[in-house]
Amino acid sequence: MKNYIYIIAFLLCLIMGCNSSKSTVSSPEKTLTIKNDSIQITQKPVRITNDTIRIANDSLQYEVIIIDPGFSTWLVSMSQPRGYHSLSYLEIKNQIYVNEWNNRVLQPQRYNPNLYEMTINYEPQIHYGYEVNYLIYNYMIYFQNTFKQKLNGYVPTR
Repeated sequence: MKNYIYIIAFLLCLIMGCNSSKSTVSSPEKTLTIKNDSIQITQKPVRITNDTIRIANDSLQYEVIIIDPGFSTWLVSMSQPRGYHSLSYLEIKNQIYVNEWNNRVLQPQRYNPNLYEMTINYEPQIHYGYEVNYLIYNYMIYFQNTFKQKLNGYVPTR
């Protein structure tokens, strides 16, 4: 009976100790706007709340929402810093990764439909900017390393 009390007390302490607080982190995003042959760069915040990363730009009518427990922590601790890869490198890799991702979404009998739930609408002719391409690229690396998937070619381990 005494052992049961110790086990219950231990489990309660474990449950209470695992409850972590969630915080909001903002980091700057540079947005490129072209008006009448002039280029304007503005700062917009990227919101990271409860492992959800959301980037929106109403003028281009796109929105990126990444909801994956652990991604924001991985992004801060494991990803290469912003500026490490060029924009053209990120765009090329994202095209490759997104095309393979979308192919796997369309083949639920072959690939796990719990991993590949919905297609990603990534159009190469649209200039999404560095921050969007950086986050998509890093999510693809995170996804491949976390779930032991290989979308295409070499996957850097981090």
